Order: sequence, then structure tokens, then C-alpha cells
Amino acid sequence: MIVVTGATGALGGATVEHLLKRMPADRICVSVRDTVKARHFADRGVRVRQGSYEDPAALRDSFAGAEQVLLVSGNDPAADMVGLHRNAIEAAVAAGARRILYTSQQGAVPGNPYRPSDIHIATEAMLDASGVAWTALRNAAYGPLDMVLGPWRRTGEVAQPADGPVPYTDRADVAEGTAAILAADRPFDGPVTLTAPTAVTLDDLTKIASDLTGRAVRRVVLDDEQWVADQIATGVPEQAARLMLGWYEAARAGYFAEADPLLTRLLGREPRTVADRLAADISG
Repeated sequence: MIVVTGATGALGGATVEHLLKRMPADRICVSVRDTVKARHFADRGVRVRQGSYEDPAALRDSFAGAEQVLLVSGNDPAADMVGLHRNAIEAAVAAGARRILYTSQQGAVPGNPYRPSDIHIATEAMLDASGVAWTALRNAAYGPLDMVLGPWRRTGEVAQPADGPVPYTDRADVAEGTAAILAADRPFDGPVTLTAPTAVTLDDLTKIASDLTGRAVRRVVLDDEQWVADQIATGVPEQAARLMLGWYEAARAGYFAEADPLLTRLLGREPRTVADRLAADISG
């Protein structure tokens, strides 16, 4: 049995959907904070159990009988995420899981200025010390492209700080690749990186946007502090703005530059490109 946490979220839920295409529903279990929100899985034969990283006892019960547990990383900036991930790892070990999989981040290595990397590094270290086989899914950036490009369709500009190459990856492809790893006949040990096959910069994305729309879109490189001030002026908390600035700093330092072929092999096809995604966003 495979237990998936965070299954009412976007990545966890999509992973369960892909697992349902690969194995019987009764071999899949979801551990969720609110079981009502997972009723659509229960109606299809998936086991639904209540569990949250804040409640280790309930979490152990929700992991009972699991051969593999997928821990979807938390992202609450106000929470002790390393402590919560420790709860989840310890619960999986106590429940007798043979393998723990964890959704980490591309570039989760010391020195990365993007602060969530510290959480992933610490969690991977706990996995390594757990005594259980583990896999860290170092996923490339898979959020909506508009989060990176900003309001370019209204302004005609991609006005962001200096960046670097990033293999922006479709979340649906990451979920399908995760399901393929969970259902695979062979184990994937330690860190594995899931990315689109090509890393691109905002200059590249700006050109793609211009080609797709037939109008000139400009790339404007903003000073870091000016960008932070602009974000605050639109209502973004300064802490959140500086967190995102760390992502740009990491990108231009090359921490996200590597494009890995593993996801392509897992899918048996080319993942969606940024041009594909941007075209769909524009037509949608």
C-alpha cells in the first residue's frame, strides 16, 4: 500500500489521480487533514484516513500498513516545518514503512540563498538518518508561469529582478513522474531531480511571449531593492517579497540551472515546454 499525504492539495491530489491509472484503488491510501475534502477519492475506493503533521499519533495510525509513504512538504512560513517533517518521518518509521518519499526542491544544497532550501536540506538529512530507504524528489519550479512573469499581459513588460536559467516544469508532469516512481518496479534511492528538459531565462520567456502574442513584450531588469519595494507597494508582506527575491538570487547563481532527463524517461514522452504552457495560458 502507498500512503500519500497532502492529497487534497494540487500536487498530492494529481499524484493520486495518476496512481489510480497504475494500480488498484485499494492499494492507495491518503492521509489528509480534512477527510471530507477527500471524499471524491473514497468514492473511488481509495482509503481515506485523517492525519496531519501536527498530530504524530494520528499520523502513525494513518500510515499503518504502508509499504511506501509520500510526504508532501509543507510551505507555511510561520510554522516549524523541519519539526513537522520530523514528526512525519518518525511516524512513517514507527508505522513500519519500507520507503519514505519526500517532495524536496531542485538545488537543495548548502549555500542556496533561497531559504526554503534549508528546510529541504534538513529534511533530507533526517531521512538519511531514519534507517529507512528514502527518495527525495527534488522538483523544479512548477508553479504557474504568471507567478514568475508578473502582469506582463497588461503591462507588456516582464519586470523582475535579474534571473538565471530555470527548467520551469508543469505540475501535472511532476505529479505523473512522482506516481511513476511510486509504482516503479525498481527503487529510486536518495535525491532524484525532476525537471523539464530545458532551462530557460526570463529573456527567453519574454521572447516566447512576444512570438506567441505577436506584440512586443519587453524584459525589464529591476534592481533588487526596487523590486522588493514594488512588491510591498502592491500589498505583499516584506518577508514574503524577500523570500521570493532569494529565489531570483538562487536562479542567477545557477542553483536551478540543471535540466535532468529523468522526468522524460519516467513519462515516456517529452514534458510540456514553457512555450506549450504559455500558449495554453494565453488561449485560456
